[in-house]
This record gives sequence, C-alpha cells and structure tokens, in this order.
Amino acid sequence: MKNTKKSMLMLLVLVFTMSLILAACGGNNNGGNSGTNSGTNNGSNNAAESGNNGSGEESSEAPELEPYELQMVFPATKQKDHDAVMAKINEYLQEKINATIDIQPIEWGQWDEKVNLMIASQEPMDIYFTAQWSNYAVNVSKGAFLELDDLLANTEAGQSIVNSLDPAFISGSKINGTNYGIPANKELAASAGYIYRTDIAEELGLDMASIKSNADLGPILQQVKEAKPEMIPLFFRDGENFNVHYLAEFDYLGDANIPGVLLKDDPEGLTVRPRHEIDRYLENLQLAHEYFQAGYINQDATTTTLSAQDAMKAGNVFMIPSSLKPGKDTETESATGLVGKLEQIEVTGATIATSETAGSMLAISRTSENPERALMFINLLHTDKYLNNLLNFGIEGEHYTLNGDNMMAPTEKTADYALGSAWMLGSMFLNNLWETEDPQKWEQYKEFNASGTVSPGLGFTFDAEPVKTQVAQIVNVRKEYDPQLDTGSVNPDEVLPDYIEKLEAAGLSDIIAEKQSQFDDFKANQ
Repeated sequence: MKNTKKSMLMLLVLVFTMSLILAACGGNNNGGNSGTNSGTNNGSNNAAESGNNGSGEESSEAPELEPYELQMVFPATKQKDHDAVMAKINEYLQEKINATIDIQPIEWGQWDEKVNLMIASQEPMDIYFTAQWSNYAVNVSKGAFLELDDLLANTEAGQSIVNSLDPAFISGSKINGTNYGIPANKELAASAGYIYRTDIAEELGLDMASIKSNADLGPILQQVKEAKPEMIPLFFRDGENFNVHYLAEFDYLGDANIPGVLLKDDPEGLTVRPRHEIDRYLENLQLAHEYFQAGYINQDATTTTLSAQDAMKAGNVFMIPSSLKPGKDTETESATGLVGKLEQIEVTGATIATSETAGSMLAISRTSENPERALMFINLLHTDKYLNNLLNFGIEGEHYTLNGDNMMAPTEKTADYALGSAWMLGSMFLNNLWETEDPQKWEQYKEFNASGTVSPGLGFTFDAEPVKTQVAQIVNVRKEYDPQLDTGSVNPDEVLPDYIEKLEAAGLSDIIAEKQSQFDDFKANQ
C-alpha cells in the first residue's frame, strides 16, 4: 500500500513537471512571432481565415515586449464612438503586441497644414498616412519618413506584409529604389466619375445615362438647381474637382503636389509637361468656372474643410466627384448612411498608375521611438481580420451585425462609427462586406484590375531631392492658386497668366527638366 502511494506521488510529480516544460516550450515557440498571420498574394480572405481571426486562441509575444504607446494620424472625420472603438483596439493590441495606440483623425481640410507643422516641429509620431497625392515625395525629401527596406526584409512583420501584397504595390511605391511607405492592399486600377443621389434623379426624371463627360453634367445640374434650390448640385473642394488626378487622368509620376505630368490614358506619351500646356486642364478650368458662376457648385468650394463624402453625408448634396472601382457607390452608401440611394457613373476608363500603387500608404515617422512596433501594428492591419474590421467598421454587435453569410447589416448605431476609410487602412480584402454589397466584390476587383490601361509612368516615382528648394517654392504657389482655379471660383482667363508667371519664377522649368531626365533614365533601364 505504501509503495502504491509512493508510485502515485511520483506519477503526479512527473505529470506536473512535464506540464511546466510544455508550457515553457509553448512560450518559446511563440517568442519570435509578431503575433500576426501571413497572408497570401492579393490579400485573399482565406489568408486571414486560415490564421487568427480575433478569437484570441493564438498566444502572442506580448510578454517579451516592453509596453509601448503608438501614435498615428490620418485624414478623416473623428467619429462619435471613436473612444469606445479605440478602447477595444487597445485591449486587443496589448494582447497581441503589448502596445496601445492613439489614433487621431485629422479633418481633410486641415490635413496638409497640420501634417506640415508636425513634421517641421519634429513632433513625436509613429505612423503617418501618406500618398502620391498627399506630399509623399515632398515629405520624403524632407527626411520625414524612415527608409523601410531593411524592416520589410529582415523582420517577420515586414515579410508578412510583403507576402500579402501584389508585388506591383511594393515596386510601384518606391522612390529612387527605396520604400518609404507601405501601400494599402486595395484595387490596382482606378476609373473616375461621379456618385449621385438616385432618389433625387428618379424624382426629377433625370437622364443620368446621358453623362459621358464632365461637359455633359450641365443640363443635369441645371435641373437639380431649379427643382431643388436647397441642394448643392455638385460638391467641389480643393483636391476634389475636375482637375483631380483621377478625373483628369494626370500621372504626376509621384507626388501630385509637384508639377510635371503624363497622361495615364496615353501609353505612348513620354513627354513630361506642366498642366497648363495640356488642353484638358484648360478646358476643365473653364468648365468649372462656368458651373460655379451658374450656381451648380457650392460657393464655399475654395475654403471648405469637408470631404466630398462628408458633404454627401450631410444630405443636401446631389453629386460628388470620385475615384471609382467596383462597388464604390455601395461603400459610400454605408459611410454616409444613404443606403439604397447612391449610384456611380463613370466618365473615364480604368487605368493603372503609380497614383494607385502609391495612392494610399502608411509611413513610419523619422521621430518614431519604436519603428519595429509600428511595423507590427501595420502588419496586423494587413493580416488580422478582427483588428482590420474593428478599426474600419467598429464593434460587432454594436455598430453592425453579421448574418449567416458573414455579411454586415447596419444597426441603430452604425452612423456613430462610419469611418469610410477602409481604402487607407491595411488590406481591403480582409473587410467584411455589407449585405447591400455584391458577395463577388473581390472577384470583380480582379477583373477590374485586369481591364486597366497601363500608364507609361507606372512604377516610376520622382525623387525631388535634386530640386527640393524649387519644389518647396512651387508647393506654396500652388496652395495660393489651385483652390481658386480648380473649383471655378475665379476666371482662369484673368488668373491663370499670373499663376504661370509665379510658377516659372519659383523654378518650374528646373523641376520639369529634372523629372524628364529621371523618367528618361527609368524608361531606358526598363
């Protein structure tokens, strides 16, 4: 009996010892893991579903990391339930990467100015949104963003991001062979046109199929103005108008704030020109002024800080310009609360250019005290379905519900967190779909990408360093003139000559020559 008790005791000790060893091994096995999943090329949903989906079943490396608070800014309107969603995000991030994050949306109309001040003052920051059209090359020339090649190549989080993206995104967003931003995983092609209120169009009997170009908008806008004087027929602002790069099909070969363009829809056009030497730019200025004078465009277009999407959300706008893709109208319905009341109409074909590959990125700031942790967070946005949807759509069961087909349905609180920024934040291919969207949306994206005309400048991004003094001067001149001219609030016949004179005095010819030289070298080495 005594021997039996002794044997049982030894067995219990052995079992307890083995459990400790296995627990330690489990921790060591996960010790080098960033706590994220790797995706597959094109960011398919299967990539997220095959790994952690936010259930918390995977352990993380949090115990081996020092606590860290990340700081991030991007252009958007702060939502009513921002703080509640951030609390959920931080609870999850502490488990995954032992970090919290302070994400601060900045209103669109204040974005450029605030970011410029933050960079100039070297404010502590970890992650900036950036884009080809949002001073990407300018801020790289200022040394604001870290070079990312080593982090992408030599960390697990970096390799996970690279594996989840189409290679065109990585190569197409480089400046002088180096990555300074991590592209969002979204559509590669883009078309352009308008998103409009179908309920108003049906009520007034408008022939929306007659719109094939910007010039065709006139009769439609006139009918809206006459029948609905309380509505804005066409909402414009600085950066969202006829001369925005996607509608005018300008390829800026990098940062859209730096002059010198090709035409995306002209594969044979290899000569870099200032916009005022291109007929469509001049025609767009005249048309915008005509519409502005007729009262079709909001009279505060030059100064408004609203984005076009937020203006549509207010309920008194008939039509907005928009970059388009399959289902963009349905996405905008969800973001504005106008479900079942919006449709899109194209006036350009699909094109593929650097403006798409570098059209939405997250950069790590030079002032970041922990670039590796910043990269881990960005990797989660690209590979972790739970976090991606939490940031983009809010809290499941509160801001949306999921039905049996894993499609989202709105709730009474959907409007309290309608960020509308999924195209900025990680992989769109991880996004849940609204029940009003086509379940085959991501397949349609693939077909859409395949249909695009390739711009002659695809893959080239201008390095502004050799002419950074001229670029800084040009950017200031453009800030003075572009909002007035592009929104139609001034007569181009009177104002454009002064604008061109100031551009030339600021070094326009130097920039055009340098951009042409770099582009010629790029084409010669293809």
